[in-house]
Amino acid sequence: MKAVVIRTFGDPTGLEVVDAPVPVPAPGQVRIATEAIGVGGVDAVIRRGTLAAYGFREGHLLGSEVAGRVTAVGEGVDASWTGRRVWAFTGLSGGYAEQAVAAVEDVLALPDGLTGADAVTLGGSGVVAHFALDRARLAPGETVLVRGAAGSIGITAVQLAARTGAGAVAVTTSSTERGARLRDLGATHVLDRSGQAAPDAPAAPDVPEGFDVVIDVVGGPQVPRFLDRLNTNGRYVAVGVVGGPPPADFGMRLMDGFRRSLSFATFSSDTVPGPDRQAVRSSQFADAVRGDLRTVVHAVLPLDDAVPAHRAMDEGKVFGRIVLTP
Repeated sequence: MKAVVIRTFGDPTGLEVVDAPVPVPAPGQVRIATEAIGVGGVDAVIRRGTLAAYGFREGHLLGSEVAGRVTAVGEGVDASWTGRRVWAFTGLSGGYAEQAVAAVEDVLALPDGLTGADAVTLGGSGVVAHFALDRARLAPGETVLVRGAAGSIGITAVQLAARTGAGAVAVTTSSTERGARLRDLGATHVLDRSGQAAPDAPAAPDVPEGFDVVIDVVGGPQVPRFLDRLNTNGRYVAVGVVGGPPPADFGMRLMDGFRRSLSFATFSSDTVPGPDRQAVRSSQFADAVRGDLRTVVHAVLPLDDAVPAHRAMDEGKVFGRIVLTP
């Protein structure tokens, strides 16, 4: 079968399309003929070699999120899964392929009316956005800043924050066009990447001086700058590091604001019990079918175009999610 692996860590040209053996589902697993494969920020981080210290090696088959039809089941799995259209989390590998395997507890049947592309755009990111806001204890009337809002996690977080009744939903993004699209999704204030009001943004109420909650998908060297934007009792939740790790001494910013009782947390959906993740995912899929939650698919490309897909991510050209198809 066709698959995409990391030939060499670094820029997107290190990805290679190869002929790989069709995986055999182990006990407790299902095999899926993929129709849609999500291209996520974590894929780019792994491809660059940033996580090599965590055991990722060259030759790694990328991809963690797929949708498609179950073609085989492993020992102990109900045979009725065979033939069903599903969304699946494959771990942190194995998704960029014509066939993928996943543990059955990480598989969810797709509702009628939801495309595979929409499923892999919302399935993983929606859960992260939901539980990040839950961990931040965002309450109606509070202000929230979503940093790096143009990706699928940020887009969902904006919508969920607006539905919660946040007093202001600010976003950082890189262009007027993206800002307008985020406003259409529920953002009330558009800031540039440094957190300043975008000079060409439409007239809007004054940008809040501080925020009760910051949801950060980016990380990187500017984390201290955004910690400074927290209100007293503010909560900062980091859900990604697509911009790299923060400075090693960023915690000093929290200590400098000791008397304001600031909080910083990292969040991974791995820490949420599987049934809870699946319940939220099922609810969000139903919302998407009804039109109550919007997905944004930037482009659907063939699996052979993994290199240009990753290049577009690295160049900051993606709004929403790129989806690959075999």
